Formats: sequence, structure tokens, C-alpha cells
Amino acid sequence: MSDHLLLEMKNITKVFPGVMALDGVDFTLFRGEVHSLVGENGAGKSTLIKVLTGVYQSDGGTIHLDGKRILPRSPSDAQGLGISTVYQEVNLIPELSVAENLFLSRQPMKFGRIDWNKIRTQAIKSLKPLDLNIDVSLPLSACSIAIQQMVAIARAIEISARVLILDEPTSSLDKNEVDHLFDVIRKLKTEGLGIIFISHFLEQIYAISDRMTILRNGKLIGTYETQSLSRLELVSKMTGKSLEHFQEGKSSGAGVRAEGTRKPALEAHNLGRKNAIAPTSLRVLEGEVVGLAGLLGSGRTELALLLFGVKRPDTGQIMVRGQKAKIRSPGKAMKLGLGYLPEDRKTQGIIPNLSLRENIILSLQAARGWHRTFSRKEQNAISDRFIKALKIATPDAEKPAGELSGGNQQKIILARWLASQPKILILDEPTRGIDVGAKAEIEELIGKLCDEGMAILFISGELEEVVRVSDRVVILRDRKKIRELAGADITLENIMKTIAQGDEGDHAQNSSQV
Repeated sequence: MSDHLLLEMKNITKVFPGVMALDGVDFTLFRGEVHSLVGENGAGKSTLIKVLTGVYQSDGGTIHLDGKRILPRSPSDAQGLGISTVYQEVNLIPELSVAENLFLSRQPMKFGRIDWNKIRTQAIKSLKPLDLNIDVSLPLSACSIAIQQMVAIARAIEISARVLILDEPTSSLDKNEVDHLFDVIRKLKTEGLGIIFISHFLEQIYAISDRMTILRNGKLIGTYETQSLSRLELVSKMTGKSLEHFQEGKSSGAGVRAEGTRKPALEAHNLGRKNAIAPTSLRVLEGEVVGLAGLLGSGRTELALLLFGVKRPDTGQIMVRGQKAKIRSPGKAMKLGLGYLPEDRKTQGIIPNLSLRENIILSLQAARGWHRTFSRKEQNAISDRFIKALKIATPDAEKPAGELSGGNQQKIILARWLASQPKILILDEPTRGIDVGAKAEIEELIGKLCDEGMAILFISGELEEVVRVSDRVVILRDRKKIRELAGADITLENIMKTIAQGDEGDHAQNSSQV
């Protein structure tokens, strides 16, 4: 790594209404360095990058590039200064050819016309350093995601070869494609490029980065030489949890419900999907909460989407109450007695312009069929019942759902599924973004539902929450199951150590736990 300071961001502050998104954050990047930006969802990583690339204007602080102060006003302005970003979702035009994408908006001209021969020749030349030998006249859409990523990187280098930001570049790549990308990154390092690498995959951070900067809740936790910080220390700093202060207590009943004669409600046998999650096995018994623990990007939601039929698996089998089930759609899942509360309630759950009554009745009506509608009297009775049962704070059932607090919106989605009387409920981040009181009420409700025999798969990035409510915990990392805990073994320390250290010594244990 060169000792030449390429980029310095000093005391960067960004405030949104009611939120301190960045609170005096410092960040440095050397020429010929890969520097990972690390933190949980909401830590401030994306905001810092958007300040650097001109998407946001900072409310305080300075940015220097090669010793000169800069103030990017837009992404195109940042590119002109030598700063380019390649995002998880490739931001190119799939209908155009590879060559056209590489030189979009800056096509070489000859006699007042686009010089297509020169574009093709230069495109081939641009891809050569990335070890890509492809037909540049092909539409970008005909190429794999990995090749599209490489094309985006080649374009970024062509436009501005000083600072390259890679934002979750490996999320859709398989192992061989990741290895190729890392070979390219190492080559770019030797050419003096400064690379900012953002990923939720711990193994990849340790494999490719020279230094890492950790953010949490908009604050700088620290910058470290990558190899000087253990995985356990990294996870602890990301989450703000010191192992010495972990509280291992559980809520009443969690983790101690004996299996007895309860039957499996939901089982997955080697269920997997390429570039989403490795073949995974688990089971959820009647009247049991099984927690899915892991950092963001570990494959938790991807597994839930396979179980509920939103995505189709490449491998494996699902069983519902002991019977093989082909769940090819959410509608089929619902008919089999499954419910799914999605991670993003605003875009996947609540319909903000509809009333509470209409939101609550939605799944029940869908299951019944639109030709057999509920009367207004029936709708009122159902919605009033769940508003009272879940203590939803609203003047009446006709208030638009989008006008309620996040906690009450979450309760509306829960009410929607409870109204359809599912036997199996998948809860993906059911308490994200809601206050402590609403969290406690939802956790209490989960316990009651289990006592009544419902099987619940509980997904949360808050590990204390997983410990409190779960009878068993399946731990995922880098899109694969690495361990399963039960009973007294369900502690924050065990979960954190497993996430940090991986599956060493756990293979035998996992193979016996289905």
C-alpha cells in the first residue's frame, strides 16, 4: 500500500429532519489501497458515499482529493474530479451493447458522426485489463451479472481512474466470479487506484481490504488495519455490544419449550438458490419460535422468500405439516397456512392510502377470493377485533394506515396475517424502526401465538431480540447456515462468536440438526 494520501474526508456531518445521519465522521484513502467501509444497516455508509459523490451536500466538514479541497455538487461532478461508483445494481442500459455502455455520453466522433469502429476497438482495449474477452457488440442484457459488473468497473475506470467505490459488488456473484473480481481489484491496486469497498460479507472484507473504517449510528467507531482486528472484535464494534456486558436472559418461556409430542410444522431440506443462499436445512415445530440470526446480507430474507414462494429454489424440498409441498407462489403458501410479514413494511407491507380496515382485511379477502367479498359489517367486526387485540393506536378503523406510527403500521400487518389464521408465520424484522414499547408488545404477542400452537420463524438483526424470543436459533453467515443453537446455548456470546468465527468445528453439529 502506498503511503500517499489520496482522499481525506474530515468531520463530515449530515443532518436530515430529526436524524443525525453522519456525526463528524473522518475517512481517509491511500493510493493503491482497498479500504472497507463497514457497519450495520443505517450506520451511515451510504450517506457518507453520497456526500463524497455529490448526491448529498454535507452540513459540515471538508473533503480533500490529492491535497486539494473539493466540493462535488453531483455524481457527474464527482466523476469529473476522478471519483466513480459501481453499485450492487448495475447502473447501465441493458438494451445497449457492451461497447455503447462503456462510452455512453462520450462517444468518439469522426466527421460529425459516431465512430463505431473506434468505439468497438477502444471497448475491447478497456476490457482487456479486467481479463474480459467478450463480444462487445452483444447487448449488455445478454451478459451475466458478473460481466455486467466488470463492464461497469471498466466504464468507471475509463471515466475517472483515481477513486473507485464498489458498493456491494459481490451480492449477486458466485464464488468463482467473486475470485475473478478480487483478482481485478488487486491488479487495480498495483496501478495506484484507491478503492472503497462496501460489503456485508465478513470473509470478503478480510480477504480483500487493507484497512477498514467502522460506522455505527452515523458515528465513526474507528479505522483499523484489517488484519489487526479479529472478526469477533469487528462484530462487537459494528453492533456496539461488548461481550463482557451481554445479558443472556430470556423472556418467559422462550428457549425452554420442550419438544414433547409437537410435530414439525415447516421443514426445509437442502433448500437453496444460486447467488441467494446455499442449500439449507431447518425445521420449525408447532408452538415454537425458531430465530434466524446473522448480519445483513447473510441470507436471512433470501431463505424466507424461498419458503414463502416469492422466489423459487434451485435445490431442496419444503414440507408443511409432514407433507411435501411445492410452494411456487405466495398464494400457494397462503393456502398451505403460511403467512409472511416482510422486512420492508413501507414498500412490501402497508398500503398507505388504504384505511386500517382495508389493510387488515386484505389477506383474508385474497384467500377467500375476490368474487366472495366480505360485507362492510364483517370487515368492521374483523378490523375492530384486531385493533383492540393488538392495541393499535388509532381514532378509528378508517384512518389511512400511512398516517400511523411505524409501530402501529407493523401491528396492522400482523393483524392482516392473524386475521387469515395462519398455522406458520414468517416474521422478517417485525420490530425494525419501532419504539421500545411497541417492540415489547410484539414480542409478547409472539409468545402468546406460540402458546396457542403457531409455528414462527423469526428474523431479526437485533441479536438480543433473537435471544429473548427463540426456542432454537439458526445462524447464517455469507449465505449459508453455519450453526444451530438450542436452549441454554442460545446466548449473545455464542451467536456473536459464531458469526465472527464461522463454522469451524460446527460441521458435525449442523449435519445432525435438520
